[in-house]
Amino acid sequence: MTLQSVAMQDGLGTLGCSLAPPDLSSVFSLQPVVEAAPGQALFWQGDDAKYVFQVEGGMLRALRLLADGRRVIVGFLHPGDLLGVSLKDRYLYTVEAITEVKLRRYPRRRFEDEVARQPHLRQQLFSKLCDEMTAAQDQAVLLSRRSADEKVANFLLLMAKDRDAEPIAFVDLPMTRLDIADYLNMTIETVSRTITKFASNGIIVAPDRRSIIILKRHMLQSIADGDGCDFRPAPMSNGGRRAGFA
Repeated sequence: MTLQSVAMQDGLGTLGCSLAPPDLSSVFSLQPVVEAAPGQALFWQGDDAKYVFQVEGGMLRALRLLADGRRVIVGFLHPGDLLGVSLKDRYLYTVEAITEVKLRRYPRRRFEDEVARQPHLRQQLFSKLCDEMTAAQDQAVLLSRRSADEKVANFLLLMAKDRDAEPIAFVDLPMTRLDIADYLNMTIETVSRTITKFASNGIIVAPDRRSIIILKRHMLQSIADGDGCDFRPAPMSNGGRRAGFA
């Protein structure tokens, strides 16, 4: 499979053709689009791994269900991420939509055959899998943090990167506080209290319940690194509740 680009040569009216090998995104671009509503499962842990997906828009959560019924969120998925790539015949986790999502769906066996035929696709897939390993290591670092402040600060900084890993100030957080708590192995009350503390001390601001703006990245980074920060108590509102982002 190749993509063809046609260009005019130096205004002479002659058509020149250059052939470029496809990348993973272009391979998926020929596949059908599927959509999922918030809360809808794309597939379940243990289902037959029939398809590989690429996220086109929206955010999803990947989770594993424990024997006692508890869930552990293992990651959040963004546009460009691949789902369902595994050496196993069954999906290792459940994937649910957090927002409205659009994905491209590729039959797994056909996808594997396509990748096997084209070495450059294998290299790109390997790079994607390395990104997944890095994300798993990031979560392990988060969970190893000793304090709630360190965990939440690291999480916010992790979310505050664009697709090129460049830092950004505005952070979209469409997931719930429970999602964050299950990702960080914390209680929802502790997550909410920690975010409120950051907001009360001017480190972040919360324009709404699904986003934050980082005002003092150096302070947030200092907390994430375990260097600590001198917090003042969160101010009390007229109703007797602490102001901030619950």
